Amino acid sequence: MKPRLVISCPSTSRSGYGDHSRDLIRSLIDMNKFDIHVFDQIWGSCPKDALGEDDKDISSLIIKNPQQFLAEKQPDIWIQVTVPNEFQPVGKYNIGITAGIETTLCDATWIQGCNRMDKVIVPSEHAKYVFQTATYKAINPQTGQEDSNAPELKLEVPVEVLFEGLDMDFFKKTKEIPSTIKSTLDSIKEDFCFLFCGHWLNGVMGQDRKDVGMTIRVFLETFKGKSKRNMPALILKTSSAGFSIGEREEIIKKIKAVRSYVEHQGDLPSIYFLHGDLSKEELNGLYNHPKVKAMVSFTKGEGFGRPLLEYSVTGKPTIASNWSGHIDFLSAYGIMLPGKLNKVHESVVWDKVILKDSEWFTVDYGYASGILKDVHKQYKKYHEKSRKQTQYVKDNFTLKEMTKKFEEIMDNSVLPSFDVKLPAIEEMQTYE
Repeated sequence: MKPRLVISCPSTSRSGYGDHSRDLIRSLIDMNKFDIHVFDQIWGSCPKDALGEDDKDISSLIIKNPQQFLAEKQPDIWIQVTVPNEFQPVGKYNIGITAGIETTLCDATWIQGCNRMDKVIVPSEHAKYVFQTATYKAINPQTGQEDSNAPELKLEVPVEVLFEGLDMDFFKKTKEIPSTIKSTLDSIKEDFCFLFCGHWLNGVMGQDRKDVGMTIRVFLETFKGKSKRNMPALILKTSSAGFSIGEREEIIKKIKAVRSYVEHQGDLPSIYFLHGDLSKEELNGLYNHPKVKAMVSFTKGEGFGRPLLEYSVTGKPTIASNWSGHIDFLSAYGIMLPGKLNKVHESVVWDKVILKDSEWFTVDYGYASGILKDVHKQYKKYHEKSRKQTQYVKDNFTLKEMTKKFEEIMDNSVLPSFDVKLPAIEEMQTYE
């Protein structure tokens, strides 16, 4: 009889966590070693409409009444895909899977959550390092002082790296561009476009996690005043939490505000803003369109960096910050931008997620400007090196390779461990 495995995750969510959850479920199905059941979870305000007619392999596994299901029989294996402070041991063996951390610090409650599980899985070496090196002194809640009699809090369970595999059925090098994308990008007058793809999140100018504002500003400063005939363009595929008209108008205002910062004589290069929900086929078409020559990201930190992996398989240049999760798959053939770690700005502090004392990366904007200019001027040189990225991704970072690594993790440490007892719940302790 196959072990009963329950995976609690945002399986229907249209989000990064949702995409990763669906990949994990399909990997488990392909292993053919488990009796799989899915508990669907909400993920913030993200829509729960990601499953279509072609996703019956997942939808057929979703349990309608999780509480009743658990009351009938304890799972042999419990996998929970969420932020670590929400991890709870429910099965005989418990695995917490999280996208990890974009900064240098994680909250103490995240380490406490990890220690409730038998194993933790993260998508990058960066995330693993932050979890393994985090330590916290115990604080007496009555006095507010360090408690020398209490043990230091640190990670006590094994942590494994399992990258987010690329689904080569959708993301691949191709000349076939969906008509919706083709007609939109064909109308762009420039033949050379840089592409940014990612959320425009909270934060004042230069402080949002993806650093979208400074990406725009550096691009404008780099190519301002040049002959229109020789100017490249910047395509922004961005949004905030959703795809509403109000949100679209707010982003347009922010783009205009950044343009107003740039002093110039003569013309500024064009910026094209794409807003809306693209299918995987459309997104891959955007990556592969012949007018899109390179992707650029000044990101301050990534747990993994899924869009960067999706784009990199095209073999076209990928320009990105030289820090955090995405360097696992980009450092060999990507164009990595130097910079330095800086304390996060107060405008982006997020309780238990982005801590006020943590740091993340700021690229050297002057160096980045020089790279944009050089990629535009000497594109063939950069493209030649980046073409090797396609095979590198195929050999190391596909969904098939992820499934293989996931199966090794399950075979080596999970399947032999059904007799592991649930950990005792210790008295609550405060750390900082």
